[in-house]
Amino acid sequence: MNILTEKFTTPYHSAPFNDIKNEDYLPAFKELIQKSEEEIDAIVNNTEEPTFENVIEALAYSGEQLDAVSNIFFNLNSAETSDELQQIAQEVSPILTEYSSKISQNEALFNKIKKVYDEKEKYNLNEEQQMLLNETYKGFVRSGALLNEEDKEKLKKISMDLSLKSLQFGQNVLASTNNYFKHITNKEDLVGIPDAILEQYAEEAKERNLEGWVLTLQYPSYIPLMTYAENRELRKEIALANGKKSFDGGEFDNQNLIKELLTLKQQKSELLGYKDYADYVLEERMAKSPTKVIDFLNELLTKAKPYAEKEIEELKSLAKADGIDEIQGYDHTFYAEKLRKAKYDLNDEELKPYFPLNQVQDAVFGLAKQLFGLTFEERNDIPKYHEDVKVYEVFEAGSEILRQAQNDSQKPTTSDQQPTTNYKSLLYVDYFPRKGKRAGAWMTSYKNQYKKDGENSRPHISIVCNFSKPTKDTPSLLTFQEVTTLFHEFGHALHGMLANTQYPTLSGTSVKWDFVELPSQFLENFCYEPEFLKTFAKHYKTGEILPDEKIEKIAQSKNFMEGYQTMRQLGFGLLDMNYHTKVAELENKTVKEFEDDYTKATQLYPPNPETAMSPSFSHIFQGGYSAGYYSYKWAEVSGCRCLPIF
Repeated sequence: MNILTEKFTTPYHSAPFNDIKNEDYLPAFKELIQKSEEEIDAIVNNTEEPTFENVIEALAYSGEQLDAVSNIFFNLNSAETSDELQQIAQEVSPILTEYSSKISQNEALFNKIKKVYDEKEKYNLNEEQQMLLNETYKGFVRSGALLNEEDKEKLKKISMDLSLKSLQFGQNVLASTNNYFKHITNKEDLVGIPDAILEQYAEEAKERNLEGWVLTLQYPSYIPLMTYAENRELRKEIALANGKKSFDGGEFDNQNLIKELLTLKQQKSELLGYKDYADYVLEERMAKSPTKVIDFLNELLTKAKPYAEKEIEELKSLAKADGIDEIQGYDHTFYAEKLRKAKYDLNDEELKPYFPLNQVQDAVFGLAKQLFGLTFEERNDIPKYHEDVKVYEVFEAGSEILRQAQNDSQKPTTSDQQPTTNYKSLLYVDYFPRKGKRAGAWMTSYKNQYKKDGENSRPHISIVCNFSKPTKDTPSLLTFQEVTTLFHEFGHALHGMLANTQYPTLSGTSVKWDFVELPSQFLENFCYEPEFLKTFAKHYKTGEILPDEKIEKIAQSKNFMEGYQTMRQLGFGLLDMNYHTKVAELENKTVKEFEDDYTKATQLYPPNPETAMSPSFSHIFQGGYSAGYYSYKWAEVSGCRCLPIF
């Protein structure tokens, strides 16, 4: 028996991580694809008149088990991958792409969809049903349903190539990150770095059976080094290593892949009748056109640049006092921290003891209770994919008594149908870096919420981060930026956990991409509210509340280096948009030349000929932000502040 092809008997039908074997995946995908195709055949072969219910709804609910297994597999491939999983991904991706193309290019199925779409006025559809119908029809058209057979085959081949090359891009970045480390045996080289970070570096060395200290390119190692190390040459060396990820001409170089990916996207867009990939993507976004996005970003650039340049001048003055005539990019974080200390008497290492991870998590859980009436109860009997992961049951407030009664009955929970309707979601949290996890922070879903046959099937949501691991003497302590990161990702998680729609394809974060960042940025703002900070910013040893003057300084420093941060984000957004509108220029340019040309206006430090960020720009070459990175600033201008993790 293959556990992935059976109905999960775990609590809430959660992913049965403990029982999944890698060899289960490929046969499970093949079997579930066949089952899903049979569901599609049943829709196509139905002799009844096509209706919203027997075509559009039936399609929306099809492939449930296949979706569940896909979510499990690809989420693990990001958070807990291995060489074996990556190999399976290379085999599975084209199979899934072919399956998807087979459905979207099924002429008989599309004819039924089109008939319902053309006759939609005769159906008494509510707003959500209208959206599902419109999204289904447009989705098929945008996937090639109107193409001739020859072009459909071309599109299918392009889609397969894109899926494989995107996977390879991410695998290369992960391998390039993992392959680098810096072994240090002389403590003098690490002057300025706080003891807690040195302890972390020493733990890393022990794990590698080395004496001394080991630095890596994982964020909890890299950022403190760049912030505190007085050894400028060491900062330069580590910054160069970080800037060379997948850009060193070696086995994991992504430069050719970038050109191949962009060429394929351009071919896909032209085949579907669009000028370029940005034109294709933005048709379904609030912004609508590349011109509007570029104008928006350039307007922000014009307004932000004078402030950013003024900020850099302040840093130059500090560096000059240290004998540095020309400040470089690898000096920025070091001198920005010095300036912040001088201006606000704030230091991340002084603040970290007040932000142990468990207290920050309790605070965000408490905020969710206050705002949305949610409570969180850890479950130790729900399978998880790594020992670092924790799983929480999420309830509406007031359900504790009912939950306790259920526990007292000692009956196993194996269904979404609970003795109380207060159950809202499962939440997985995965906070610490490891070899098999990609960098950054993100929210994802193992199961979307939807309603069917009178049952509200609730979602399974996950937050994945890369915070400093606890050591034998110290719990995981967060920088203030990491605090905002956790709130940011929890905002996304709330978007998923509170979903209450009819159809899985419209649930949770399945909204216009320009909007998807807004709930997360909304939640970030609470990190700067003094009264709220006092409820959880307490020293992990003494219990002392963060002093009022420090809390006031945090609020005052909210916009510290905001000009620089804005320029950085605008550089990413403009580069992304130009990659997806000017791909032809790459025929005569290197990736480095293209990057330098289209980030030149946002650069505040001299460019380094040895580094490029594009080969590790996973947001747009592996993730879902292609021609969409602008959405961070778009959502911010819509009313919230954003600090995305790149």
